[in-house]
Amino acid sequence: MYENLAVIAVFVFLYSIVSAKLEKTSFSGAILFTGFGLALGPTGLGVLELDVDAELLRTLAELTLALVLFTDASNANLRVLKRSFHIPQRLLLLGLPLTILLGVGAGLFLFDHLTFFEVALLATMLAPTDAALGKAVVTDNRVPSNLREGLNVESGLNDGICVPILFVFLTLATKMSTETSPILLTVKQVVGEIGIGMVTGFVLVFIGNWLLNRCLDLDWITETWHQLPVPALAVACFALAQWLGGSGFIASFAGGLLFGKLEKQRKHKLLLAAEGTGDTLALYTWVLFGSAVVGQFFEQFTWQVVVYSILSLTVIRMLPVFLVLSGIKLRPEEKLFIGWFGPRGLASIVFGVIVLHAHLPGGSIITVTAVCTIILSVILHGVSAHPLVKALNVSSGHD
Repeated sequence: MYENLAVIAVFVFLYSIVSAKLEKTSFSGAILFTGFGLALGPTGLGVLELDVDAELLRTLAELTLALVLFTDASNANLRVLKRSFHIPQRLLLLGLPLTILLGVGAGLFLFDHLTFFEVALLATMLAPTDAALGKAVVTDNRVPSNLREGLNVESGLNDGICVPILFVFLTLATKMSTETSPILLTVKQVVGEIGIGMVTGFVLVFIGNWLLNRCLDLDWITETWHQLPVPALAVACFALAQWLGGSGFIASFAGGLLFGKLEKQRKHKLLLAAEGTGDTLALYTWVLFGSAVVGQFFEQFTWQVVVYSILSLTVIRMLPVFLVLSGIKLRPEEKLFIGWFGPRGLASIVFGVIVLHAHLPGGSIITVTAVCTIILSVILHGVSAHPLVKALNVSSGHD
């Protein structure tokens, strides 16, 4: 245990002291963290021997995603978002269903041994984009603000929307539901989880922000405790919504949007700790992913798995995005930019663990495909972020 702790602590220290320099390179944090876990894990040098069960990885990924969604939503520019909300609106209401449908079609063609609902599970697992992996794009001021806010809102909401859809397909795949029609079951779960999630996030943040400001005005909070209220509020939004049967991801993002709207003067200072906590948890998640997951599944990659993963990151994502953005005043390269930057990460990891625990006949191949897609996404989206941002900036006439 102490050897693992020492190795990870040294790595965290070294990364943190050069983080600003590394963020300007093509090697994203996720690439370095996953590569570190893989290189020093059991399939590499064997230095890290982490005994990680699926439940721990799922919990860590969920908490990381909740914090990232909350902080990204809090930092969103609502004025810009109000002007350009038609972009995420089309991506979520039209692009997301089309992406799942196209993913189902490709899966049925490539994986003839999977049932329809198992393929639907795979397509849903890989439909949501990752706010954490896309951070290099949505925080870069060289990217037009409408594109940044559109991608940020899409990645913040599609995770929560896909959760009830995933459970509908999981229920149908395990043949647990025979009385309720699939359409009625889908509508019931989607509306219920989104509604409960949004109400939970809004109510909790409204009350929490009021209490926080009253206590700050009365000088009841010491300097050291200034760092904890916002991370605790973000986790509370997620956990309470999950407990009540809603989507914790929707609650985190909705709560973050309201917090950013209500908190004007002290927002940046209060969010710093939450952002740092989210980044730290992301580091551990990707190290565990590289050490305990990548090496375990790497030998199971078949040509069908690799082909589907490539299609998932390209045609299955980019074609629907390009089509649904027709009629909006965006240049073709901007539409392709939005389509390409749909990285897969934390949400897909969470979904993969859920499906693996369901013990479906095709559960193993579904999880292997998700792992392969995430690995390719970490590498390809990480390496291409800065070059494509620069290329987009040049094509728009700003160098």
